[in-house]
Amino acid sequence: MRFKSLSTLKRPKPLEIAFADLPQKIAMAHYARVKAYKINELVHTIHGDSFEWYGYTLAKSHTPELIEDIGLPKNDQNLQDYTTIGPSRIAEFQELLPRETIINGWIHSHGGLNYRHFSKTDEENHLTMLNFVAARLRKPVAKREIAIQDSVMLVKGQYENKDLEKGSVCFITDVPVSTATIMETVYGNFCYGIVIGDEGWHEQVIYYQERGILSGHTTIRSKPAKVVFVDTGRSLSQSDISALSDEVEVKIQPNTDPPPEMIERM
Repeated sequence: MRFKSLSTLKRPKPLEIAFADLPQKIAMAHYARVKAYKINELVHTIHGDSFEWYGYTLAKSHTPELIEDIGLPKNDQNLQDYTTIGPSRIAEFQELLPRETIINGWIHSHGGLNYRHFSKTDEENHLTMLNFVAARLRKPVAKREIAIQDSVMLVKGQYENKDLEKGSVCFITDVPVSTATIMETVYGNFCYGIVIGDEGWHEQVIYYQERGILSGHTTIRSKPAKVVFVDTGRSLSQSDISALSDEVEVKIQPNTDPPPEMIERM
């Protein structure tokens, strides 16, 4: 007797019906882009050197995919090659925002470093941000079949307790049913990540999370993304720059003599 290759003996793929997409590109207002590079410039001017810093990308709740502004929180620690994001800082900043403003990602600078990519520490920060924004940005993106291998169909009022011992799952219906398909809602959310440098370069990534509401099955993935700049009619005024300068002076905390364990591992 000849057997088929085990590689061909796969379970049928669960039925999935998609009905919404998550963003594939990053839409960013020109105002937000100019503000980010202005922060870079002010950090160097005020603190006398180039340091990493981070901020949050902000959107309106009715247009969550468009970055309209950059929010600068008080950074926990700023080194020439290291910055971290803490969940408590994110929550504190979100509470200060107007109700219609939400955080849809984060942006940070590598300053004058010639490292034009995301680092391992950046990846950890991505996941911290993704977990925080999930509840605010999640939306139903699909219905997915939950495959149950050993189910038992019972009729209300026509079964005994011993019948419940059978199968991995029991369905109790008001009329006889021979088969049933369970389709759970899959919720998805996204989180933008942007890194910039003093020389004007930038790189972007989008992190995605999808979770089945019944199964709890969760997947996380990421992809490099292009950025599309949008004119929202807003420009960075001199008064904006003056206010931003005050923020940079207070919220950026340079540490020029960090302990060895804080140095970022690229």
